[in-house]
Amino acid sequence: MPENYRNNNIISTSAIDMLMKFGDVESAERFFRSIKAKGADIHGALMNGYNLNGESWKCFKIFEEMKEKNIIPDEIGWNILIGACSKSGMLHHCQYIVNQIPLNIQNKIRIQTGLIDMWGKCGSIENAKNAFNLVVDRDTITYNAMINAFALNGMGTQAVELYREMPNNLRDHVSQICVLNACSHAGLLHEARTIFNEISLKTELIITTMVDCLSRLFMFDEAQKLIEDYEKTNTP
Repeated sequence: MPENYRNNNIISTSAIDMLMKFGDVESAERFFRSIKAKGADIHGALMNGYNLNGESWKCFKIFEEMKEKNIIPDEIGWNILIGACSKSGMLHHCQYIVNQIPLNIQNKIRIQTGLIDMWGKCGSIENAKNAFNLVVDRDTITYNAMINAFALNGMGTQAVELYREMPNNLRDHVSQICVLNACSHAGLLHEARTIFNEISLKTELIITTMVDCLSRLFMFDEAQKLIEDYEKTNTP
């Protein structure tokens, strides 16, 4: 690529993104190192690529390089770092990153939603609840993140309670899958059946999640019937 294009942020960011999506991490890294003037967006593209390719631990190294150069991540960059923490599952990484998020973006809804997901995946449910409680204007993604956090930590009852508190107009198929999954892992058959029967549009994923719930409780005949009934009206 000509030198003048390498110093165009949009082109450079797109090139790194493309290489990472093809799984060519080494080429993306070489291209990144060849860029003379690197801003927060280009660093963010590289870190996002690491997350995509299962090398999230490298994000923390890039973050340290940014700090040395006094480059502050933008909101997208912080979300990428939070995502890296989610994948690492290491609480010390989580707290280290959280402590450095600037005050002016700490209460952004996407940041808080990312933190809910991160703390939930790392098993720190109290921190996840604290992040959820800080969100004033909760949207579908925020509720889903907290319901899923409860599900991941075996707190099926709390997941169902939050689903019931969630405004009907905010519920989507992800909300339904998250709460049914929570019921499945907690053995809450009655709650799962009730919620399942309330769902008007039963997608394949909804059916699959309910089948998983029934199978975990050794109710194989009912699970099989559910599959057969679905296949009658939904041909492959």
